[in-house]
Amino acid sequence: MTHPTQGKAAPIVPPKPQGRLKAALDSDIFYSWRRSPVTVVATIVALSLILIAVLAPWIAPHNPFNPASLNLMDGFTPPMTENQFTGNSYLLGTDNQGRDVLSSIMYGSRISLFVGAMATAFAITLGVTLGLVAGYNGGMIDGIIMRIADIQLSFPGILIALLIFGIARGLIPANQQESMAIWVLIIAIGLSNWAQFARTVRGATMVERQKDYVSAARIMGVHPFLILLRHVLPNVLGPVLVIGTIGLALAIIEEATLSFLGVGVPPTQPSLGTLIRIGQQFLFSGEWWILLFPALTLILLALSVNLLGDWLRDALNPKLR
Repeated sequence: MTHPTQGKAAPIVPPKPQGRLKAALDSDIFYSWRRSPVTVVATIVALSLILIAVLAPWIAPHNPFNPASLNLMDGFTPPMTENQFTGNSYLLGTDNQGRDVLSSIMYGSRISLFVGAMATAFAITLGVTLGLVAGYNGGMIDGIIMRIADIQLSFPGILIALLIFGIARGLIPANQQESMAIWVLIIAIGLSNWAQFARTVRGATMVERQKDYVSAARIMGVHPFLILLRHVLPNVLGPVLVIGTIGLALAIIEEATLSFLGVGVPPTQPSLGTLIRIGQQFLFSGEWWILLFPALTLILLALSVNLLGDWLRDALNPKLR
């Protein structure tokens, strides 16, 4: 007697779809990340500094920007040393006004990260938009946008930011300058860095617009705005992500440079650059810690983000896989 199932092919069971987390862990990018010890350490350092900055109001030992909580007798207290007048001890010491250096770094990192992230986001938005328009349309529009980008790229970004910051401060009423200083700084840094995004996106868009899927969308009568948004933009975001990561580190350094020069954030909301400017005044008088610890924090933050950008550039390059 023949069994009913004999001679019949076994039913094909489709594989279960992977979850997003498992798919991410099995991806080439995650494999590249875990195989690079430098990138892993850079990720841990960057995430730790970002987390500390975000949670500063809750985990900082003191509020260094509250004048009521300051005691001038605590000024110039060395790290992990008991003050001879008040008996207070601070892990990283205090500055000339008695502010806890550790708390100042936590709060200052918040401002530096906020300005850097917002300025980078503004530069990406402006640069990607202009790059898409220039690369897709070509002609006179492309020429005008690229010539403006070429002129801007011929000058250092810090000089462009200084010029834009000075013009904006001159247009804002005196009674609103301090409250608007951070936003003016964000716009100045963003306008000084959009050109590199525009040039990169323009080149990628010129390649993408020649492909069949774009031609098919044109024949179907799809509006050019929708073609750029739905078809071209997703295919040019890879290089933008890499440049944006590296640009974040550069924006943080640019903000610190402007604040060090005294044209950045107001003294009531000092960033890492402002803390470094304050600390360098006392470097040769023996109070080395006021400068050293904010400078080390800025170096670690910028270096870790920059290393992540370098790794991301290699990880997203199919030729290096």
